[in-house]
Formats: sequence, structure tokens, C-alpha cells
Amino acid sequence: MTSAPRPAGSRDPGPTLSPGPGDRPATDASTDRRAPRGVDAQSVALVAVFAAVVVAAAVVPGIPVGGLGVPITLQTFAVMLCGLVLGPWRGGLAVLVYLLIGFVGFPVFSRGQSGLQVLGGPSAGYLLAFVVAAVAVGLLARRIVRTQPRSRWVPTLFAAAMLTSIVVVHTFGVAGLMVNGRLSLPAALATDAAFFPGDIVKNLVAAMAAGAVHRAFPDVLVRRGR
Repeated sequence: MTSAPRPAGSRDPGPTLSPGPGDRPATDASTDRRAPRGVDAQSVALVAVFAAVVVAAAVVPGIPVGGLGVPITLQTFAVMLCGLVLGPWRGGLAVLVYLLIGFVGFPVFSRGQSGLQVLGGPSAGYLLAFVVAAVAVGLLARRIVRTQPRSRWVPTLFAAAMLTSIVVVHTFGVAGLMVNGRLSLPAALATDAAFFPGDIVKNLVAAMAAGAVHRAFPDVLVRRGR
């Protein structure tokens, strides 16, 4: 069969083409925009909340130790809790936010201190260790929660917190006592040793709290940990 002739003067419409990817109508850019990886409302909220936890822990009056009066406080408990619960990067960021708040002048350090002058005091080493400690214990906690059975979370998280306390917090602390407090190494070690009993209790409580959080909210660290 032959097709019917086209009327004179008519044009061949040509083949019909389906629209390609580039021919789709443009959509509102805001509907296609994605937040950068690692930045989301939950992370921001968690960092803010845990920074406030560190502030609250610092406000609780400490117990002065030794002739230099470096106090036993709940700050190390809060710092470890940040890393154990939030992981290395968000935990470290929460502690960094706390330090920056104090450095700019808000009285959030122990005994109501604030400003950069605290870095000239005998407790400066402990303060400078906080961010490093939160990151270090956060790295250990993330691996523990992802690889260990739940029945072993608390003891292994406690071991991670104690290891971090000894290697990071106490090492920095002794260095600060020697530099700013002008103590000899034996004297600095003796002063620092007074913090160990409290650290055992605080790290155990932090490990128990972190284990409970990860059981109730596994996404906090396992899938969303940064």
C-alpha cells in the first residue's frame, strides 16, 4: 500500500523525538540541592548540646589538688562522653566549641575563669588535651561499637577512655604542670597522680552512659558517626 499524498505546500514534520535528559524542564535549584556530606541539622544540634554538657560540667565546683590548686572537675567526664557518644569529629568539635566560648571571654572554665590567660596557668595542659582526647576516644569508640558485641561495649569503652586519659590527658597535664607550674617531673607526676581515682570513676560512668545511648540510638555513631 502507498501512503496518501500530502497536500501541496505542506512540510514534512520529520520524525518525532522523545526529549533527552538535557531537554527536561529545569527544576527549582533549591529542590535539587543537597547538604554537604557531614553537615546536617542533627549533627549541629548534637554538637551544641554536648558543648553545653561540657560547660555544665565545668560550672560544678571542683576540688583543688596540690599546692598549685589544679582542681578535680567533671570536665574530663564530659569530654570523654563527647567522644564516646558522638565519635571523633563531632565529639572533638563539641569540645572545641566549649574551649572557644571560654577563650572569647565567657566564664565557662573551672572556677569561673575565662579568656586566653588560662593558657598561662598550671591547668593549661589539661585544657589543651581536651580536643585531642575527644577525637582519640571517639576513634576508638567508633571501632568498638561497630565491631564488638553489645555485651562488651561498656568494658571496652571504659578501657578506651582510660587509655585516652593516660596517654593524652595526663601527658598533656604533666607537661603543663612542668611548664606553667614550674614543677619538676617527679613533682608533676605526683600532682597528676591525684586525678587517677576520679578518672576511673568518671570514665566508668561515661562508658556506661555511652553504651546505653548506643543501644537506644544506634544511628548516632554507627551510621552517622563522623
